[in-house]
Amino acid sequence: MRKQWFVTRVRILVAVCILVAFALIGRLYMLQVMQGDLYLARAEAQTIQQTSPLLLRDSIYFSDKHGNLVLAATVAASASSTNRRYYPGATLAAQEIGFVAYNNDDVQKGRYGLERYYEQTLAREEELSYSNFFVELFGAAEALFGAKPKTGDLITTLEPVVQAELERTLEEYDAEWNSRLVGGIIMDPHTGEIIGMAVHPTFDLNAFSKEEDPLIFANPLVENVYEMGSIMKPLTVAAGLDSGAVVPQTTYYDTGEIVLDQKTIRNYDGRARGTVPMQEILNQSLNLGASFIAVQMGKDTMREYFLDKFKLGSETGIDLPGELHGLVENLQSPRQVEYATAAFGQGIAVTPIQTVRALAALANGGKLVTPHLVREIRYDVGLTQTLSWGQNEQVLSEKTAREVSRMLTEVVDTALLQGEITLERYSVAAKTGTAQVANPGGGGYYEDRFLHSFFGYFPSYDSRFIIFLFALEPVGASFASQTLTQPFHALTQFLISYYDIPPDR
Repeated sequence: MRKQWFVTRVRILVAVCILVAFALIGRLYMLQVMQGDLYLARAEAQTIQQTSPLLLRDSIYFSDKHGNLVLAATVAASASSTNRRYYPGATLAAQEIGFVAYNNDDVQKGRYGLERYYEQTLAREEELSYSNFFVELFGAAEALFGAKPKTGDLITTLEPVVQAELERTLEEYDAEWNSRLVGGIIMDPHTGEIIGMAVHPTFDLNAFSKEEDPLIFANPLVENVYEMGSIMKPLTVAAGLDSGAVVPQTTYYDTGEIVLDQKTIRNYDGRARGTVPMQEILNQSLNLGASFIAVQMGKDTMREYFLDKFKLGSETGIDLPGELHGLVENLQSPRQVEYATAAFGQGIAVTPIQTVRALAALANGGKLVTPHLVREIRYDVGLTQTLSWGQNEQVLSEKTAREVSRMLTEVVDTALLQGEITLERYSVAAKTGTAQVANPGGGGYYEDRFLHSFFGYFPSYDSRFIIFLFALEPVGASFASQTLTQPFHALTQFLISYYDIPPDR
């Protein structure tokens, strides 16, 4: 028995030694082959007079549709033999990537975007620059046996070709409509992976110091809130159907205007429609129809769907800094009028990313996902961690999501520009939104300033992508259908072709 126990212990010891040996060999490979250039730079730094601390920082990568990695941020040697942060894409995803800079101290840190959000992952400690070789080796062994690795490269979900096409589309839009700001998001509605995210105007990450207005560095898709207008109506319809307050065959009588709590609510054109079915609320974007559903649901039910289920106003948890919660206090009001106006996107203000998260539930069978830009971290010790973004919460029934998708597909096929952008072999679900811009000085709303928004997803019943576009104060057109329909249509066609998406009809 003792002999058998002795043999077992010897075998365990040999197995542990083999594992440690493999860890050390792997670490040797990482240090001498994969990271040889970095350690050469560290060695040279010991003999060079440094005018500033040596920048030691891991890289950020885009990932293309085939899974190939494309550098988005790296460390490069400058003419003075010191390291600097370099962005090969220059303006590509500038507000999302962010940059490294000094900030009233002698240490370079991430100041915006992923550079800031993942500062602890990207930044290598200066005091570890010349650490003992054997400490590095045993660090690999520690990581193998459960110690948490600290620093590594970021592998993002951003697809560089899609990102470039989105940015080109926004730039062309701005040239035509001269808006204060235009932005867009392309996301996988099932996973929350953001394939493209951009705003215009933008800047060159390698020349950020030339910018006079620091506000250009921020990301309004995450850090600003807006009254989104009629793209909220599909959420109202979904809540009404899911709660049982209405059914697809429900009708209401449209008088053109109603009075609630001594406030008058009108359709966008002030016209009455008479007896109206639910489909026409979306086809004609009728404010009174959305208000009717809000009244049928009641305040408590609508609050539950908008705040607890769709989580409008709540931070999404996206991995970008500075995310704001929304301004949704009106949905705590005892007055019915606040719910009636929120039903068509007025009186509550949310971020674009909160809007996309809620609308994606229509495209993915009723689930609330977490939008994100980083897929995995490849640690310096040779380990890779695929990030988990939580369980997708079921907030609508699959039946409801499919019914609203059918209704939004009919909007595209028959109502939006009289069906001009219908794709014969592909189903597309979409809705426009036009909101008056609030006047912070005089109260109320400007008569001639608008926020245009547009969202859509395709194929309608097995969606690959959801696209969101918005423009603040475009000049020369009152309605989003006039300015954003064609950019959405062009992006849809591009994605279908680029990803070779098979037809569904």
